[in-house]
Amino acid sequence: MDKKYVKVIDLGKMEYGQALDIQRNARDRRIAGECGDILFLVEHTPVLTMGRRGQDDNVVVSEEFLKENGIDIHWVERGGDVTYHGPGQLVVYPIFDLTAYGKDIRTFVGNLQDSIIEVLNNEYSIDAHAEDGKHTGVYVGTNKIAAIGLAIRKWVSMHGFAFNVNTDLSHFRWIVPCGLGDRGVTSVRELTGREADFNYVKGKIVETLAEKIGFEYEYSEIESVNI
Repeated sequence: MDKKYVKVIDLGKMEYGQALDIQRNARDRRIAGECGDILFLVEHTPVLTMGRRGQDDNVVVSEEFLKENGIDIHWVERGGDVTYHGPGQLVVYPIFDLTAYGKDIRTFVGNLQDSIIEVLNNEYSIDAHAEDGKHTGVYVGTNKIAAIGLAIRKWVSMHGFAFNVNTDLSHFRWIVPCGLGDRGVTSVRELTGREADFNYVKGKIVETLAEKIGFEYEYSEIESVNI
């Protein structure tokens, strides 16, 4: 298969709602053929998001607590239940036309998972794995280190994965992560005992995704794709 070309756009630190609007606009433009594939990188301010299988009782703190701490809840079209995004977590949103990648969602998700697993193994000697069946994501033992949830419209992907690099894991106490009460969460920082170089991790994730999925890439400013 010929390699495809992807624009990588680093949004830096951004509130979730703003990034969601950018994603949706990019997806609509991709469906219309007005832009090519885009890979967004972002680090969110603290927020909870609920996927299509989201259950209110998987948020275990009160509405008052969330309001006092400025934590919004966004109901979105991705798969999965509730998850947390916040500082120190690398969130990756691929806006890809999967017709160019065999129209194979399972393989695409597998490549996302395998890329995270490879970076953890090669860069930090962390033995991570994906699980067969309905529980997507990447685990170290029984603890989740990356959550994955996509939405596909007309074969164009949206949403993506959240990878705990230097994430404050205490914030996951606000929820039952992904609705899985028998699992914990972990991060690169927790497993290595030191702060990871966030920009280095970003670079390695993009490099490995390109190898696994099969695309060439260049970093671009957001204005260059008229999003």
